[in-house]
Amino acid sequence: MPGKLKLSGVIWPVMWTGIFRKRWRAILIGAIGGTVLAVAGFYLQNDWHRNVLDPKVPFQIYQTTRLPRAPDYRKAADWYLNPALARYYADPRKVDVFFLHGTTFDGGKDWLGGLENAQATHDVERIQIPNYAGPFSVMGNVYAPKYRQASLYTQLTGRDDAREARRFAYGDAEAAFRAFLKQRKGGKGFVIVGVEQGGLLVERLLRDVVAPNPDLRGQLVAAYMLETLAPQALFTSPGSIPVCQGREATGCAVAYLGVDSGRPDQALQVLKRAVAWEGNNELVTLGADKAVCVNPLTGTPTTEEVDARRSQGATNATGLEWGTEPALILHKVSARCLSGLLIVDKPDSPTFRDGPAWVDQRKVNPYNLFYGDLQADMQSRWQAFQNN
Repeated sequence: MPGKLKLSGVIWPVMWTGIFRKRWRAILIGAIGGTVLAVAGFYLQNDWHRNVLDPKVPFQIYQTTRLPRAPDYRKAADWYLNPALARYYADPRKVDVFFLHGTTFDGGKDWLGGLENAQATHDVERIQIPNYAGPFSVMGNVYAPKYRQASLYTQLTGRDDAREARRFAYGDAEAAFRAFLKQRKGGKGFVIVGVEQGGLLVERLLRDVVAPNPDLRGQLVAAYMLETLAPQALFTSPGSIPVCQGREATGCAVAYLGVDSGRPDQALQVLKRAVAWEGNNELVTLGADKAVCVNPLTGTPTTEEVDARRSQGATNATGLEWGTEPALILHKVSARCLSGLLIVDKPDSPTFRDGPAWVDQRKVNPYNLFYGDLQADMQSRWQAFQNN
């Protein structure tokens, strides 16, 4: 038996070597074919999802036939959070915060998400408000309106109909902001926060409503455009709101869009899809225009690598009840601004992984790597504003 085993150990490698020599072309063709099919499957999957989410009706026709009802910002039901209308306690020592959530409505037959859409509302309340409005609640009274958001599909195509839907969403955002200015209970000073789609809407609010009004400019503590690629030109033109240069600066803007350092494909996709407001309120491709990147670890537009030792806390607050302070994981996130994007090294933990679904991977993260940093940033600016 030992001799046979040894012989077997010699014969089998020789046999397989012979087979490979005879069939190497077939094996190579099979490997190449498998790779091609995998790549094709990836792109076909993207096309299939886009096709499912496409309303397949021009926006102008949709606007006259299936438009969701308009919000009434005099009613508490059309706000996720509103201390004034809901009559719950608003701390007079805090600053009022206007918060616009990002995209949670996928699409399908509609270009716009209705205010009563259950899944979209659930994701705002369970994911976005705890993770992205939460950092501002310690020092702020948060007002978060519902609005007819443009669908996820509008972020994935350059069609004119999609851009019309995104322009339409701005109308609700401005109406909500003007209602906030009338209803808020705090004294002088307010903060504006927008996430992803909400950040794009905040860009225009700053340009068209805040910047031209001396009184509003004087009351702006800071504007935050989270996970938003904002063009530098918006903040450098005469009379515009400037970019924040440090954590003691007020009346300025913070903007960044984070990309996982291990996913260079994300950077290409983000740059390809980025849009900006033109003077005539058209949305155009950002193209080669430089974007603002304020590193949230420092509150400055530095291009230097910021070490994880500066990180004041990442967290996954998804599902937490409003007002519950999440546990923060310190010193685990480093980041660097590069070509207008924030390149992020994050912890390799299930806590900070994106959802498995195709649509979830194209929305904002269901966690916040800069929760503690944003909290500290707002506190510094609010204190500086009060001391001025």
